[in-house]
Amino acid sequence: MPTPPPADVIEPHAPHVDEVQTRTEFDRRLAGGTLAGLTVQGLRLDLDPVPDLRAVDVAGTLFVGCRFADREVGADLVRRGANVVPPFSGLPYPTQPSHLYTADELAAGFAEGGFTQMYDTRVYTHFRAHGGALPDVREALGQRLHDHGVDNALADATRAWLAVHGPQSVVGVMGGHAVPRGSVAYRMAAVLGWELARADRLVVTGGGPGVMEAANLGAFLAAWPADELSAAIDLLAVAPDFTDHDRYTAAALAVRKRYADGPSLPSPRPAAPDTEWARSGGLAIPTWLYGHEPANLFAGRIAKYFSNAIREDTILRLARGGIVFAPGRAGTVQEVFQAATKTFYGTDGASGAYVFLDRAFWTAELPVESLLRPLFAASPFGDLSHTIHLTDDVREAVALLVR
Repeated sequence: MPTPPPADVIEPHAPHVDEVQTRTEFDRRLAGGTLAGLTVQGLRLDLDPVPDLRAVDVAGTLFVGCRFADREVGADLVRRGANVVPPFSGLPYPTQPSHLYTADELAAGFAEGGFTQMYDTRVYTHFRAHGGALPDVREALGQRLHDHGVDNALADATRAWLAVHGPQSVVGVMGGHAVPRGSVAYRMAAVLGWELARADRLVVTGGGPGVMEAANLGAFLAAWPADELSAAIDLLAVAPDFTDHDRYTAAALAVRKRYADGPSLPSPRPAAPDTEWARSGGLAIPTWLYGHEPANLFAGRIAKYFSNAIREDTILRLARGGIVFAPGRAGTVQEVFQAATKTFYGTDGASGAYVFLDRAFWTAELPVESLLRPLFAASPFGDLSHTIHLTDDVREAVALLVR
């Protein structure tokens, strides 16, 4: 029987003290006279004030994805014992991003050139032109470095939240990408995200349209009253279909602008530093494999990957406080059983509730429950079938996740 990996393989690790990912930290280390043994990631060292590295100890230092004032700087660092992996030329994305994306970063260029000219689309166009899921070697290396940077940035972004709230505070929301804005299912998912964020849960989605966008929208508007959430959905519903890329994106940006300067959501706990985003939209984890779908612009932070496999596993690894499955088709069913595998073997530790919204859908149309319940009953960790719940009531779903 397969066994889960050892705990030290899968548990989040403490920050790597030898990694330097901000200019502030770099300047502090530089003032100490040595960068020896450090890993310096994705910094613009070609911008004023340009650091003078000529007399600094760089033995064993790794500069990855950093930009220097000229090539001679990098060559001199190598001669003095550093390792330099420069940014790849010709790529529209960073090879070592130092932070998660924001909605504004993904949408950059839309105001000037529409959907085709926004950053998110330009990266997707490049991705398709260089082999898509099977890129050439040069492109593959660039993508892997990018995704590693996102891994690092995601760990940094969630560490403070988890330290205060714990892993059981992170709730995943899965469901159909084709659910139109304004539909009953969309509104239910939005109310779900709104209620969860107000209950101090970090909402995590796959970052696509439909149910995923709705859940992040609810979290984005959690500090607003319920009637404003309804009003926002009405505004979005003028562009209900994500295949109408320009109108769909324009509507999202208009709603973001309308609610940009809203109230703050009070927290029952002392707020962790740098976690405002978690309570103002939550987290989205999309992939450029599905780059034909417009970016979900309501998440507070966006961990966008090239690798769909890494992205899928990351969503489920984080969602230790339970998962809500709204109606969906093949992709959602895949996620159900990928999550179930982790729960069955305890791969990532204890799992929260599995909440299936729309009882008729999950018992008659796609009878997932009839397979999942006996599987969980046979877990090597005992009968886990009690973690499976079916409901037609969003507030009941929330109650199951926050009790």
